[in-house]
Amino acid sequence: MIYSVTFHPEALREYSAASIWYEEQKEGLGIRFERTIDNKISQILHTPSAFPKTRNLYRQAITRTFPFVIVFKVNARQKEVYISSIFHTSRNPRGKYRKL
Repeated sequence: MIYSVTFHPEALREYSAASIWYEEQKEGLGIRFERTIDNKISQILHTPSAFPKTRNLYRQAITRTFPFVIVFKVNARQKEVYISSIFHTSRNPRGKYRKL
């Protein structure tokens, strides 16, 4: 069963800022970044338990092409995935885990 998704506002900001930055580096790269993230989110929504737990109840999905990790929690009862952050791996990891 496919889960619904809710984003932390900062996760949406991170996603948008990264997409813009990549597009400024090379035309079409921002679109490629968005496709990569969207595909990974689709995988999460289909099988959220396939991704490893990290801290508390958070899970992480690593992207291969770009240095980003998607940090999320799963509410199995409500069939919902909460995306805490779309996090660049070079940043301080303390900011990855955000509450809704």
